[in-house]
Amino acid sequence: MAKQQSKQKAPALPSPYELMGARIQKIINSPAAQKARSVVIEKTHSEAQEDWERFLDEVAENDNVTIAPRDDGSVKLSWTVPAED
Repeated sequence: MAKQQSKQKAPALPSPYELMGARIQKIINSPAAQKARSVVIEKTHSEAQEDWERFLDEVAENDNVTIAPRDDGSVKLSWTVPAED
């Protein structure tokens, strides 16, 4: 019986934007942030300004999220949880 070789490609590595999103998602999902329904986040030195601006633009499209820029360059995200019908 011949040995069957897998010709599957390795999964693609996440993009820098996806890595930034995962980092921010962890912060937002923390128990403290969920309890306060707000969090202060900032771009790290290794993240592209273009990715940061794209993230903020995408978040701003959500009706239940408020973005408050801060003097130090970080932003405070606050959100409300809509009432269920």
